[in-house]
Amino acid sequence: MAHRRLGFWRSFAAALVIPVLKVWTSRTWLGTEHIPRSGGVIIAPNHVSHFDPVIVGYYIFSAGRWPRFLGKASLWKVPLLGGFLRKVQQIPVERGSVEAVKSLDVLVDALQQGGVVVIYPEGTTTREPDLWPMRGKTGAARLALVTGAPVVPVANWGAERIFDPRTSKLRFRRTPVTVTAGPPVDLSRWHGTTPTRQVLEQMTDTIMHDISLLVGELRGEQPPAALYDRPRRQAPSAGDAG
Repeated sequence: MAHRRLGFWRSFAAALVIPVLKVWTSRTWLGTEHIPRSGGVIIAPNHVSHFDPVIVGYYIFSAGRWPRFLGKASLWKVPLLGGFLRKVQQIPVERGSVEAVKSLDVLVDALQQGGVVVIYPEGTTTREPDLWPMRGKTGAARLALVTGAPVVPVANWGAERIFDPRTSKLRFRRTPVTVTAGPPVDLSRWHGTTPTRQVLEQMTDTIMHDISLLVGELRGEQPPAALYDRPRRQAPSAGDAG
C-alpha cells in the first residue's frame, strides 16, 4: 500500500502502532496471497486474545490493504477517540436495537466502496478452554449473502501469550506471533438463497470450520471434531428457548 494514499490520519495510526509491534513481537506472515489486492472483502479471523486485533490489523496492512474493524458505537461518542476512529475509517456498530439495521448498511457501503471489513465471527474471545475456535455468530455470513463479497478465513496464534484472556496476564517480552489466511470460503451453494436462520448458521459453521483448520495448521494439531458451543444463558421460560 502506497503510504501517500493513506492520508495523514491513517499514516499517523500506522506510525504509532507498527514500531511498537516490531519491538514487542516477532512475526511470521503466511498466506498473504489470499488477501485480495483490491475490492471489497470480509476478513474472518479467530479470536484468542484482546491483543490479536492489532496483530491481525498489522498483517492486513502488510498485505497492502487498510483494515476496517467493527467497534461498539459508544466509543465514537468519546471525545477525541471518536473523531480519531472516524478519521482512520473504523466502523461503529450498534447492538440490540433497531440501529443495528443501520450498522449493516454501513458495512454494506464499506464493502461496496472496496473496503476490507474485519469481522470476528465468534463475537468475543473464544471460551473454548484450549483456545480453539468456537461456534460463531451469523453477522459475517449475513453480510456475505447480502453483498456477495468473499469471506477470507484468517487464523492467528501467539497473541494469547501476550495477553491471555483466561488469566488476564499481560506479557511485555518479545513474543512470536503467526498469522495466516486461506482461500475464500466456498459459500457458493447458498448464493441467492433467503437468509433464514438455518442458512446463516450453516454458512457460519462453514466459515468457522475453515478458520479452525487454519488454526490447527498453525498449532500443529488437529482441531476438535466439533466446534465448541458456548454455554447458553438459561431461558426465563420454556417458551423462550431457541
